[in-house]
Amino acid sequence: MRRLSIQLKVTLWFTLLMVLLVSIVLVFLFSLGAQSALEGTKSQMMDMVAAGWHEIGSDDGAIEIDDDLEYFKDGIYLSIYDAGGVPLYGAVPRDFDNSAVFAPNDLRTIPSGGKSWYVYDEQKQVYGYGTVWIRSVAEADQIDSTISTLFRFALVILPFFVLFAAVGGYLITRRAFRPVRRIIQTAKEIGEGDDLSRRIALGEGRDEIYTLAAEFDRMFSRLEKAFETEKQFTSDASHELRTPTTVIISQCEYAIENAQTLDEAKEALAAVLNQAEKMAALISQLLMLARADKGHEKLHFETVNLSDLASMVAEQQQENAEKRGIRIETNIQPDIEMLGDETMLMRIWINLIENGIKYGRENGWLNVQLAQKDGTIQGCVQDNGIGIAPENLARVWERFWQADPARSASGAGLGLSMVKWIVEAHGGEIHVESTLGQGTAFTFSFPCP
Repeated sequence: MRRLSIQLKVTLWFTLLMVLLVSIVLVFLFSLGAQSALEGTKSQMMDMVAAGWHEIGSDDGAIEIDDDLEYFKDGIYLSIYDAGGVPLYGAVPRDFDNSAVFAPNDLRTIPSGGKSWYVYDEQKQVYGYGTVWIRSVAEADQIDSTISTLFRFALVILPFFVLFAAVGGYLITRRAFRPVRRIIQTAKEIGEGDDLSRRIALGEGRDEIYTLAAEFDRMFSRLEKAFETEKQFTSDASHELRTPTTVIISQCEYAIENAQTLDEAKEALAAVLNQAEKMAALISQLLMLARADKGHEKLHFETVNLSDLASMVAEQQQENAEKRGIRIETNIQPDIEMLGDETMLMRIWINLIENGIKYGRENGWLNVQLAQKDGTIQGCVQDNGIGIAPENLARVWERFWQADPARSASGAGLGLSMVKWIVEAHGGEIHVESTLGQGTAFTFSFPCP
């Protein structure tokens, strides 16, 4: 059995609710109307009786009734009787049995002639004459007939109202669910066409559906960026692995075909070993970054002397720096300690200093700084090398991106990505400032323990 759509469910609920509400209102109005009509008729009957008393008098023992007395008004009949019930003045309806017993000051319903009648009697003593009865009579069926006519009219109008409510509710819900259909259509087109650049783009809105659409658009943007990053990552990783793989294969083929002596074989094996080490380092870096992305890379926190790490790495890198004539200067405040992973913190210094040597100016300088101030531990590695163009500053953290592709043989472009992850994993922040042709400064900070 096919389930009803939410739009149809809302329409049915809206229609049933409106019908129920209108029905309750009509019952209340008809009940109130009937009661109001009865009270109005009773009040009018009593008013006619009260007015009749003002028109009755006596003269020499005989009753006198003013000719101006109205005996019929708005469907109400007025009649006057003596103490014995003999009619003296006025009129009664044709179908009414005028022999009904008098009951003073009481509105009664009396059946007569196949109809129902409202009857109201009053008795008074007329000075100089005696007892007089005044009776007012109104047809009860006429009031009920008016209510019944209104009720039948309501029953005729009600189906049109139900239809109007259903159509109106359907159109309202259809309009309200239009953004939902757009979301569904966009998601379907994205799924069928593999086009993550599509967006729902509902525009500005404050209700939940517009908020949902905006979240979907943001999600699609993140997915598109993630897929593009993955594609680029796969392409770059393949490119980086292809070069050492090609060298290994060619060296092996050369050694097999041409090596005549042990020294020639060792030379080929040394080239193979060098490329294999590069591949191993690249795979290790990729594995670490993959684990970091999934949150599987575990850090082993302990108290680390960050000053000693910085000094040790700077001293170790001095030999590489001297090959390019670069002078490493240090300005390291001693005995700065923090809680962190010693191996990972060491890699920050290694990667930043190696990066500074690689892109530094020949016969230039590299400055390593570390200090504790303003409640934070602040480190900086600055060079006076080739610098980075302003439009590329945000890209330095991208994997496999390099400022100078000509120097790519000495690295894969993963070092800064690792540095950024390590710094953030320790609760810190890292920033880069650079001027093209003048140098670059990487500054990072950690909260003090």
